[in-house]
Formats: sequence, C-alpha cells, structure tokens
Amino acid sequence: MKSLKWKQVNAWRLQQHYLAPRLKRRGLVKAVTQTCGIQAQVMSAAELAIGMRVDGLSPQKVQSALWQEHSLVKTWAMRSTLHLIAADDLPLYVAARGVHVSGNWDGYFAYYGIQPAQQEAFLAAVPEVLGDKPMTREQLATAVAKHTGAPKLRDLILLSNWGSPLKPSAFRGDLCFGPSQGQNVTFVNPRKWIGEWQSFEPEQALQEIARRYLRAYGPARVEDFMQWWWGWSALIPTRKLFKSLEAELEEVDVDGWRAFALRKTLKSMEQTEPSGTIRLLPLFDAYVLGLGRDIEPLLPKAYKPRVFRPQGWISAVVLVDGTMKGVWEYKTRGAQTLVRVRMFSRPGKAIRSGIEAETERLADFLNKNVSVEYEDL
Repeated sequence: MKSLKWKQVNAWRLQQHYLAPRLKRRGLVKAVTQTCGIQAQVMSAAELAIGMRVDGLSPQKVQSALWQEHSLVKTWAMRSTLHLIAADDLPLYVAARGVHVSGNWDGYFAYYGIQPAQQEAFLAAVPEVLGDKPMTREQLATAVAKHTGAPKLRDLILLSNWGSPLKPSAFRGDLCFGPSQGQNVTFVNPRKWIGEWQSFEPEQALQEIARRYLRAYGPARVEDFMQWWWGWSALIPTRKLFKSLEAELEEVDVDGWRAFALRKTLKSMEQTEPSGTIRLLPLFDAYVLGLGRDIEPLLPKAYKPRVFRPQGWISAVVLVDGTMKGVWEYKTRGAQTLVRVRMFSRPGKAIRSGIEAETERLADFLNKNVSVEYEDL
C-alpha cells in the first residue's frame, strides 16, 4: 500500500481545483468541468466559486456563459441540488443518473398523488412542450396540463414544493433552467438549448463520473463518493461501482487514513508540495462539498458545526494549504463590501496577508470597495 502525507494530498487537490495556480480568463468552462460541477442553489456563490478559480472573471461573464453562449447549464444534478454543469458534459451526467438506487419514480410521484399513467404522461409531455425558448413555471404548467389533458398536473407543478416534481425531468435530460424573467425562473429543453447530444451507456457514464471525481477529490472512500453523488445511503451500488474500477484504483494510506486513488494520479500526488496557498472559498464550494466530512486533518471536529451547518448549509471557508482554518462572510451596501473573518485560531502575519490579498481579488470580482475585519468565534 502506498503511503502519502496530507500535505501532498492537499497541495495536489488545490492544483486539481485550479485554486493554486488559477486558470486564465478563458478557463471558465474548464474550471466547472474539472470540479465536476458547481453547486448553484445560491447563484452568487456559484459565480464566486468559479471566480476563485479563474483570473479576470466577473459575475456577468458567468451569466453570459449560461444564457448567451450556452457553454454552461444550470440544472438539478448531484444530491438532487442545483448545479452549474459544462454543457458538453450534461449528456454524461444525465446518463449516469440513469443508474440510481430507487429503481423508478413511482413512489416519488405517488407522494404528490400522481398515478403511474399520469406520471408517464407528465414525463413524456415535458420535452414535447419545452423547446429552446424559455418558459416560466406557470407557462410550463399550463402547457403540460393542456398536452396531457390532466389539469391536476398544472396544480402539481405550481403548488408543490419548489421544483420537486420537475427534478425527474431534469435527471432525464428533458429540462434545465433558462434565464430568469424578472422574479420568475424559466425552463428550456437542454437537447434543443445546447444542440448536439452524445449518448452514453449509463453504467459506463457513472464509471467516468467516478474517475472524474477521483481526479479532483481523491483519494476518497466509497462513502465519500456516495455522499457526493447520491447524497444518501447507497453503499451497495457504490461499492459495486468502485469494484468495477478496481483495475484503475489503488488503496493508499494518508497519514493513517485509508482511501482509494486513481493509479494514474499517484505520481503527481507524491511530487506535489505545499505552496502556502490561502484562499477564500464561498458558500457551498465544490472543494468543501466533495471531501469527506469527518477527516480531522482537513477540519478539526470541534469546528465542523461552523462549516457544515443545519439544513444543509455549507459555510464559506478560509482555506490554508488545503485545510479549513476559518469561516468568512461578506455583506455589500452600495459600493462598499465588508468581509468578516472568523479564524479557528489566531492568524499569523502571513495568513492575514494572504486573506487581505484574497479580499482585494474579491473587490475586483464584485467591482466594489472591500474592507476586512476579524471577529472572534
């Protein structure tokens, strides 16, 4: 079994996430691809997550990639949460979602009072009524009800918990988000929105997703991938997945912690050394979400509640050479933005200097005047 040090693994992960060094401006889509998607339930945080990996970026450039260039797509993906996915990768993620533990959506729709026949009619109608022209939720609900002749489906879309009945269509690749119209979100058919659509065999697609995950977040345990991909207990299918890749994997020991890595990545892990990298990662950042939540060298147990908060909220973190050393937040009033930093231990001069450099970069990204202050936990 190959032995590694956390300092090697953390430095390698920072490189894989384009956090050290960062990408040039043209690397926007590359950053999203390499991190296996950017969580986007808070859109401003998603924009900043990409901005932390790409120099010279602005929120407007991310929005342009979504709504004008169609090089990114916003949809429900891993853990049934909103993500930004590279448009070229969406068919792969859709195919991989075809391998799931629930078997079908009967129970899901039954919860909303929809019988199997209506379920099939609903799922078939969505890609028929959606095209490359954005439709609001109300417009989509009306069109689906008319297409199926089932008024109950209109109420389902409009009155149920936000987005829930539309997620199965997103997982099938029949629906993704379009640009908002005022306060109203819109939806489009991704096969018409992004154009060319490559087909993948589901099991092979999921294997490729696992490889990509390990290239960005490895070494990782079966449980880590399970939590990242499904978001719930699915140990048997996840173990089966890792078993199918065993020829490509090697178990490693990282200072006493055992996990799996792609053999092809081990040499670069061994050769990567820390560089004193300090980064301010936003809410729900991919780097934090993709790693195991109970690894003491990455986040001391005493401070875990500060990062992984109730109701699935993930704090913005201060990252020092790949480990979580504090949390931060910012508030903007007019042209002024205040960054509040709460470190887990008193920061030295070098860390303060790194944080201040990051806040200057944040000022450029937001096009605001930014100041920073430190508060006790």
